[in-house]
Amino acid sequence: MADIRCLDLCKTYRQGDARIHALDHVTLDIEPGSFICLSGPSGSGKTTLLNAIGGLDELDSGEISIDGTRVDRLAKGALADLRLHHIGFVFQAYNLIPVLTARENVEFVMQVQGVGAAERHEKSTAILEEVGLEGMEDRRPAQLSGGQQQRVAVARAIVSQPKLVLADEPTANLDSKSAEKLMELFRELNENHGVTFIIATHDERVMRHARRLVRMRDGKVVSDEERPNT
Repeated sequence: MADIRCLDLCKTYRQGDARIHALDHVTLDIEPGSFICLSGPSGSGKTTLLNAIGGLDELDSGEISIDGTRVDRLAKGALADLRLHHIGFVFQAYNLIPVLTARENVEFVMQVQGVGAAERHEKSTAILEEVGLEGMEDRRPAQLSGGQQQRVAVARAIVSQPKLVLADEPTANLDSKSAEKLMELFRELNENHGVTFIIATHDERVMRHARRLVRMRDGKVVSDEERPNT
């Protein structure tokens, strides 16, 4: 599980002569095992916040800590190590390697981690079955539907049992049925494995599953709602 603290985060982009406040003094605490959605229209700052937590975007100012480790102060090597071993990413575009099979895509992170071939095979087989892709292990991304590709991406993100999964618009390319199945899978993984999920979305289908809904606009948190009965 991951205990996340965000304190007074600021991030500004220049667009011509204009300054865009992607994050405008955002403070947020996220408890271990949370299932939280960051919602808001395009440009609200939700993706920038997600990327900042994952160490993908540098801040202008502010502090981010995960389990007491200041992410914003880590050197590049230590930050890469944190992402490799403790954070899973699920991107809107899937980011699968087209020449690799579903199993090989899932095993890729473990290979970088130095996990042996036998263990990689065992874990990839189990996780692909858990996400409903049993029998599709040897298919390449082009041979899979959008929903199936997203499940491969999810399997890759969670196979090493990270403390934290960051998902950016994970249902954007999915039909309603596939989106619902994906969110049910996220909730199962959260409840069964204690993984903290932070999902950036403007999809109402996703927000219905959130136990906490943080709404953003113009780089600011405008509401923060606990939804314990969801």
